Amino acid sequence: MKIEIATVLENKLIASNIWKMKMTAPGIAEQYKGAGQFIQILVQSSWDNPLRRPMSIAAVDGDQIVIIYKVFGRMTQVITEQEAGEELDILGPLGNTFRWGDDEFTPVLVGGGVGLAPILNMYGECTAAGQNAVLVIGARTGAEHFIDHEPQNNVFLATDDGTAGITGTVIPAIAISLKNTGKPEILACGPEPMLKAVQEFAAAHEIPAQLSVESYMGCGIGICQGCVVERVNGNVSEHSYHEKYSLVCIDGPVYKSEEVIIG
Repeated sequence: MKIEIATVLENKLIASNIWKMKMTAPGIAEQYKGAGQFIQILVQSSWDNPLRRPMSIAAVDGDQIVIIYKVFGRMTQVITEQEAGEELDILGPLGNTFRWGDDEFTPVLVGGGVGLAPILNMYGECTAAGQNAVLVIGARTGAEHFIDHEPQNNVFLATDDGTAGITGTVIPAIAISLKNTGKPEILACGPEPMLKAVQEFAAAHEIPAQLSVESYMGCGIGICQGCVVERVNGNVSEHSYHEKYSLVCIDGPVYKSEEVIIG
């Protein structure tokens, strides 16, 4: 983990309200361990906006880091205004990674919303390693998708409004993807309602799953205690804070599904 001044190489709109940024950050890229990790961007060094913004890593190529992000407020809007050649103060790489590589299971990679980045990163790692994988991506509308629906290639899109791929949430798309998938393991990242639905689906069908939990973060290094998720641990006293709760920034963001309580 280190603080580094990264140079923006590319920053472009790739779908409705979805942006992709490529930057050089050799020090952080060198320490990168795998899909699931993230960086913290100091968008503005001011008293009005002192906190860094967490961004999942979508890819690492040599000394370059890629993020895919969605505009939610003023600071993410400011990030869209960064041009090639400008610099960003970033902290990383932070967090743990998805655990995979067991040929016994077929990874079913599920992403939605800003949870796209680590899932696409994981898909790239599987592809590079020659590992067969299923990709399921959900969005509200087809305008938010920037890849094609290709069930014949195990790439499934879902949209709430039915304008692309399978109509509905990612759950029907997962169910369809599993028809020709032997011994699946679900790896998912997305908003809380999606993760909760995936967690319940995996439990009901006795499918192992890993969840990359999204959380608001202040520091990203375990000091502010702001990014808590409740552990599945009913044998602790109500005052055993660190046994009852986990910090997403340093213990996660990736957890086995049965380890945490979503929602």
